[in-house]
Amino acid sequence: MSKEKLRLLVLAIVASFVVLLAACSDNADEAGQDTGTDDESDDVEEVEEDGDTEGLYSIEDFENIKGEDEAIIDGGELTYGLVSDGPFEGLLNGNFYGRNPDAEVLEWFDEPIFTWDENYVYTNDGAATYEMSDDNHTITITIRDNVNWHDGEPVTAEDVEFAHEVIADPDYDGVRFDSVLQNVEGIQEYHDGEADSISGIEVVDEKTVKITYIEATPSLVTGGIWTYPLAKHIFGDMDVADMSSSPEVRQNPIGFGPYKVESIEPGESVVYTKNEDYWRGEPALDKVTLKVINPDVAAEALKTGEVDMVSSFNVDQFPDNADASNLTWLGTIDRAYNYIGFKLGEWDEENNINIYNPDAKMADANLRKAMAHAIDNDTVGERFYHGLRWSATTLIGPSHPQFHDSENEGLVYDPELAKEILDEAGYEDVTGDGFREDPDGNELVMNFASMSGGDTAEPLVQYYIQAWEEIGLNVQMLEGRLHEPNSFYDRIRADDEDIDVFQAAWGTGIDVDPSGLYGEKAFYNYTRWVNEENNELLAKGLSEDAFDDDKRIDIYNDWQQLMVDEVPVLPTLYRAILVPVNNRVQNFAVGDGTGYYRYQVGVSAEEPEVAE
Repeated sequence: MSKEKLRLLVLAIVASFVVLLAACSDNADEAGQDTGTDDESDDVEEVEEDGDTEGLYSIEDFENIKGEDEAIIDGGELTYGLVSDGPFEGLLNGNFYGRNPDAEVLEWFDEPIFTWDENYVYTNDGAATYEMSDDNHTITITIRDNVNWHDGEPVTAEDVEFAHEVIADPDYDGVRFDSVLQNVEGIQEYHDGEADSISGIEVVDEKTVKITYIEATPSLVTGGIWTYPLAKHIFGDMDVADMSSSPEVRQNPIGFGPYKVESIEPGESVVYTKNEDYWRGEPALDKVTLKVINPDVAAEALKTGEVDMVSSFNVDQFPDNADASNLTWLGTIDRAYNYIGFKLGEWDEENNINIYNPDAKMADANLRKAMAHAIDNDTVGERFYHGLRWSATTLIGPSHPQFHDSENEGLVYDPELAKEILDEAGYEDVTGDGFREDPDGNELVMNFASMSGGDTAEPLVQYYIQAWEEIGLNVQMLEGRLHEPNSFYDRIRADDEDIDVFQAAWGTGIDVDPSGLYGEKAFYNYTRWVNEENNELLAKGLSEDAFDDDKRIDIYNDWQQLMVDEVPVLPTLYRAILVPVNNRVQNFAVGDGTGYYRYQVGVSAEEPEVAE
């Protein structure tokens, strides 16, 4: 498919969908129509046909900090919009949550014990300080004396130990017992019931704990340490199996962050009040109200002052709202990417391991590679996202510039090459219906799952499907529709056998180590792909040799190339974060290592500004 054909295809899909929306808009409220949470809209015609960059933007155009340009008033209140197509799940504890909306709720009232700098290395500026032993196997963590839970009880070394014990308990129903926790000495024996305690954790005194790790890895100080304590005085007498559903997690959560939870409307809103005993100092605001808002109305809610700021903003909507007089736009490169995944196995819950199925429909890497070559992510990023998302090449993105292999071009758009790969692999149109059969001559139909979202969520899926049709592959939208995000991820996690291909996005965390997403024991390895070379490279990336940055860069370059060659996951788009804030909001930043924290956020006026 040529660039011009792609341009015309994208515009035709969007135009047809706009007509459909116009026809349905008068009855949308009556019918309860909900367009979802993915962040697209129908305004994709900014780029001129001759290839001009008019209407395109760059993340480099944005600052990521809004300091105190006006004096903060005393006793201010702020409304925070959690942009989501559906309710937040309500697992409001760092040890149990699994999805980003809950993390957004948590950030106002809880926090990890460590902060990190712009290079994602833990600092000693957080609620705890640390020292590593000379052999890099043992960390000594000291919690500050003035760090207390919201009920006044101190955060203790036993709370750190208790969090590890709960996550390692066989009855724990969360997703945190991964490679990070499994690296703690003796934790596997505790998990397996062979020990009554975790030998690698020593509580030295009320505020000091030592943790010894099996492998000394460079990732220990960039995300390889579990940093959410669990209040033992609250959860200590509770059965582990009951914790995630308890009122102490869902209705009355506790933390040691700058604000306390005053009330919760499950899935919809949270009211916070200031924690005057916060260890960094008294927060600037008296009250924060978090409310879920649909992405379709986020821009209007910001311009009318209904909300002061939002958790995220659909970058495709930026051109229509860039000149809003009451907003300041902040931006940075996101630690996230969009991707297309291929289902290749299943999760063994009993043994906490991914099981690869060599007979899976999508098991042939040639098929996956051809599908990758069939789509033009450069043009998708320009047409759908105005340049604020751009073609992804490897699975370590530019948010980690030290390790992102910028010279690796990934699987470039080349539909003719895609056809050649399929031809050579034996995928031929035996029946003459325009679609290829598999190498054994059997009908090949692939079910493609994607989330509901903004106005172009479906057109984007239709583009992928038509691009694959151009190379002779029959890909169908799962059940003929998009799926609400929570149910979508429930089905992905459960390895729904009706799903062959899916589109989603990953936030990668601060640690460059990809084991938590693509390791053999990683629950979040949703493709369930397992590969010996992958295991070896991931292990090397965490070895003592990898303390040498140059060696670690080489290891992760090799890993990025392996993932290009095998394509269990196809990264499609790197992402910019855009966060508009009301002009009255002061001391807020997006991104890492900025030195700004939530307790500093304040407002310079009683009421939010309204767009002119």
